[in-house]
Amino acid sequence: MTRSAPPLLVTIDRLPAWMLPAYGCSWVAMPALDDFAGRGVVFDRVIATVDDAHETLGQLAGWLAAARAEGLEMTLVSDDAAVAGGPLAASVATVRLVEARPTAACAATVEETSLGRLFAVAAEMLASRPQAGLWCHVAGLGVAWDAPEEFRDAYVDPEDPPPPAGAAVPDFAVAADTDPDLLVGVRQAFAGQLTMLDRCLGALLALPAARDRAVLVAGVRGLPLGLHGRVGPGPLPPYGELVHLPAILVDASGRMAAQRYGGLVTPADLGATLGDLVAGGAPSAAAAQARSLAGLFDSWSSPARDRVIVGGSAGGAVVTAGWLLVAPRPPTGPRPAARLFHKPDDFFDLCDVADRCPAVAEELLGVWDAFEQGDEPRAMSQPLSPPARGAG
Repeated sequence: MTRSAPPLLVTIDRLPAWMLPAYGCSWVAMPALDDFAGRGVVFDRVIATVDDAHETLGQLAGWLAAARAEGLEMTLVSDDAAVAGGPLAASVATVRLVEARPTAACAATVEETSLGRLFAVAAEMLASRPQAGLWCHVAGLGVAWDAPEEFRDAYVDPEDPPPPAGAAVPDFAVAADTDPDLLVGVRQAFAGQLTMLDRCLGALLALPAARDRAVLVAGVRGLPLGLHGRVGPGPLPPYGELVHLPAILVDASGRMAAQRYGGLVTPADLGATLGDLVAGGAPSAAAAQARSLAGLFDSWSSPARDRVIVGGSAGGAVVTAGWLLVAPRPPTGPRPAARLFHKPDDFFDLCDVADRCPAVAEELLGVWDAFEQGDEPRAMSQPLSPPARGAG
């Protein structure tokens, strides 16, 4: 049986942590998300273990089938047809698809945008079925940037060139001769989309039916915006702009409001935590990989991870408290040298120190090699030295 009211989950594909004010971005306005962060626990270092959004959603939903068998009823609302018709849909009672549509032009009003239409249906379902939980999954940030033009214009200074016109999501490689003004304009356009997302999210969270529930707002995959040679959804090794995810969890009774947790967390951990908070510890399909953080809401204690390993489509990564090692995997040719970034100082993964810290780079690359060769138990369990953990 459930311990509390069914939860509200909002998962957002292509939402990078580094562009959110709750994660230190001072120039993007998202007041509703900031207010929400003050009500719950902000997880500072959630790392996706893959760069496939559907697989990450499966990790978040590992508890859901068992909870449904115990009587927890959930509604799924999504703008992604593959999600609405995929495995996640089999674990919920009701599914509504409000498909995001690519478009060439920005919308005239928020209500006409893909996000506006999706959140309107989510609000309708939440209000009409208050006895059920709601999972709203958003894929539209990777489909269309169709916010009315005033949203992106708010980020353009008078002396700036205009941002790219239209609603198409950009997708291109960044070279040495790429115009820096183009990258600034792309980020301004995306910032406008984020501010509109914040307005839609805030309206949903303000509904009376959203009160007294556990609420999770989380990203499932980031979006490259030019930090590492790519803009848009094309292939990228697992740098932080792709796999460092935002996640904010509000407890139904308001415990541990306005706290930040700095330990390493995976999406499967968040799913297990929800299973404990709202479904009486429902068994998780990802139980072997997941660690519930529900103890944070009782005594601010949790099992600590010393590493997260990322298996991406364009390479891998090993993340510890003090380091991010990225091992790119090009489609052809020899593997480039691994790159090492110090955490938390190098938030944007811009200063490769592999040649200055060769012992750490070699040790973490050995972990990745074991994982890539299929020996996941060894990769996850072999002891790390204090320097590789970031302990000294």
